[in-house]
Amino acid sequence: MRDTIRLTGVRARGHHGVFDHERADGQDFVVDVAVEVDARAAAGTDDLDATVHYGVLAEQVVAEIERDPVDLIETLAERIAAAVLGHRAAIATEVTVHKPQAPITVPFTDVSITIRRTRGAALPYEEEE
Repeated sequence: MRDTIRLTGVRARGHHGVFDHERADGQDFVVDVAVEVDARAAAGTDDLDATVHYGVLAEQVVAEIERDPVDLIETLAERIAAAVLGHRAAIATEVTVHKPQAPITVPFTDVSITIRRTRGAALPYEEEE
């Protein structure tokens, strides 16, 4: 059985997007992260090193949002997932990147991408031919 650590609504300003004004002006991005862990070792030893430190993880998510711009929220989600899986205790992660100020010409509440990644799983474009 796997356990889940969740961070919901981590917000930071980034300059991601395909349009020049998105890169120049920036906008808020909101990220939700679920991290699958086996919490038994941490619970049994009361040792922070045996789990994922959610405070550190939140800072890493903000750093990924604020770093160099990318065109797609898909790319941003992949970067965040890689940061999550860099934690020794992380087994898998689900990352949702929300772009509530996306340049869409009709009324909308949110646009987002949700990806799920597992430690050691190859991405489709990384598979050998």
